[in-house]
Amino acid sequence: MSVTAAAPLLDIDLDQPLPELIAACREVVEDIEFPTVRRWRERGGRVLGHFQVYFPEELAHAAGMLPVKVRGAQVERREADSRFGSYICSILRTSLELAMSGRLEVDMFVTHPICDAARNLAGIWERNLTTPAQILYLPQNPNSAFAVDYLTEEYRRVLGDIEGIAGTTVTDEALRASIAVYNENRRLLRELYAIKRETPWLLPVDEAYVLVAIGALIPREEHNELLHAVLPRLRERDGRPQDRMRVVFEGGFCEQPPLDLLHAIAQFVYVVDDDLLIGLRWIMSDVDDVGDPVRGLATAYLEQSSYSPVQHDLRKPKEAMLLERIRGADAQAAIIAAAKMCEPGLDEQVAYAHALDEAGVPYFVTEFEEQMTGFDHLQIQLETFVENLLFE
Repeated sequence: MSVTAAAPLLDIDLDQPLPELIAACREVVEDIEFPTVRRWRERGGRVLGHFQVYFPEELAHAAGMLPVKVRGAQVERREADSRFGSYICSILRTSLELAMSGRLEVDMFVTHPICDAARNLAGIWERNLTTPAQILYLPQNPNSAFAVDYLTEEYRRVLGDIEGIAGTTVTDEALRASIAVYNENRRLLRELYAIKRETPWLLPVDEAYVLVAIGALIPREEHNELLHAVLPRLRERDGRPQDRMRVVFEGGFCEQPPLDLLHAIAQFVYVVDDDLLIGLRWIMSDVDDVGDPVRGLATAYLEQSSYSPVQHDLRKPKEAMLLERIRGADAQAAIIAAAKMCEPGLDEQVAYAHALDEAGVPYFVTEFEEQMTGFDHLQIQLETFVENLLFE
């Protein structure tokens, strides 16, 4: 059942002053009761929740479902902790807590074997909830000549489950229409990041994050409308550049840092590029909608994509890609972050440090957890790092 033509899920006036509009979006992003998802379900819509990092949302969108990125939250863990071992990152626990507490209700859940902990998440969900859970097996060897064929069939397998949940058959025409909607969204997000890269004093990292993250909670048509309303006003904002260092933030590919942490960072530096919520920006150019649309999505994942520690593509060595991101954003330094207990992130932190040392790029190393509430220590360390570079 499709409810995309119904009234908007966001109860936000797009014509209100820009600071108030962004603040209203932030309230939605941080609301652990997921009001937009509840409104969708109240209207008879079905929801597909997908875990980090990337999922081809067009498959669910074409079936009339609302794709929602499951990315944890700052929520007290009362039930989920007893379902996991001790040394597990926070995002896995809080994501399950949201479902077990009834805050986030989905009709289907999809996860990916991006790490040892996440590969078991579907089984844990099915054992503790009535929600059907599925694993999308993205190619472990993207460089294989058969990777596109394999991923096309894997997408079709998951699409069959989506059709069963949605009670509909997804046609090629429906998929092409969804691809067109998402292509527009990707173009708008690239424009948003261009503003942050070219005029970072107009768009601090925490505000940019909110404008991206809200797209994971509403239909993409509605997100496109929001971005069309906001982007011109961002460029017209009153603001003058300050003497701040330009940096790249790396380490937000899965568990997300608290918004207050990003706000604290923005007090000292301009974050001109990052990998925050990279799954929503994974495809970097328009997906081809000519021919088989499922194959077009599979090809885009492999050939038109960004990078992360959980994709092992020999054509995209992550250290080289980070250096390219730094150069492309004309950044002067990098913040290399990792979520606590995140094995891929902590491993990559070491590799990134070696590469940055060899390239002579200054960097600041830190850890975070989504449940953090105090940032004074980090602010002092970051301020010291910046001052040392400015005055050396």
